[in-house]
Amino acid sequence: MGGKNPAMIMPSADLAQAVQGVHRSAFGMNGHKCSACSRVYVHRAIADEFLARLAKSADDVVLGDPLRKGVFLGPVATAQSYEDYQRYVGLAREAGGDAVRAGGKIVKDGDMAHGYYVRPTVLTGLPRDHQLLREELFVPIVAVEAVDSLDEALARANDTRFGLTAGLFSREQAEIDAFYDRIEAGVVYVNRAAGATTGAWPGVQPFGGWKGSGSTGKNIGGHYTLLCYLREQSRTLRT
Repeated sequence: MGGKNPAMIMPSADLAQAVQGVHRSAFGMNGHKCSACSRVYVHRAIADEFLARLAKSADDVVLGDPLRKGVFLGPVATAQSYEDYQRYVGLAREAGGDAVRAGGKIVKDGDMAHGYYVRPTVLTGLPRDHQLLREELFVPIVAVEAVDSLDEALARANDTRFGLTAGLFSREQAEIDAFYDRIEAGVVYVNRAAGATTGAWPGVQPFGGWKGSGSTGKNIGGHYTLLCYLREQSRTLRT
């Protein structure tokens, strides 16, 4: 149930809502979740403002002991995650000198000298076929790309072997309908500030993926998965 989950942001979106939703989804739990927002396709008309706001929100994140009040992120979970993060940032810098718009650094200050602390990172301007836009990363890195239309956003969002979660920020009903009809993902959200692509509630939102993010296309906890927990028995009685 891996994912390379996209969020799409259109000109009618509430930008504050969109920034919060992407921020929480991409960076919450250090990106250690299969439903984390990993790609953002934002309409060119608002791309600069959205990118600036998201970069600022990443720069403002408080790192430290996650048990302390006011701390948003603790260390990444493992040495492998720490190494992966540094490798991914290196690949982004190789792709373009300005690809890293926020973050891209490990942190070794004070109490964080002996932990796997990294800054949440915003990337932009990567080549369309770059591995950071295609592979699941599982660390707090999100890539933002400008598009000219919802059609382009949907085409690029669906251009992946994964299909777990996806999100849209728009107040145009026609765009919302098109998103629901055409997005290739098992769990989708519209205008969700609590998490652009994350946050299925157990018992409320069945969770599962399409394509390489699942094996059946049926979401766990939904009506269609009940039979997975039952045994079929064919009975014959002759009298």
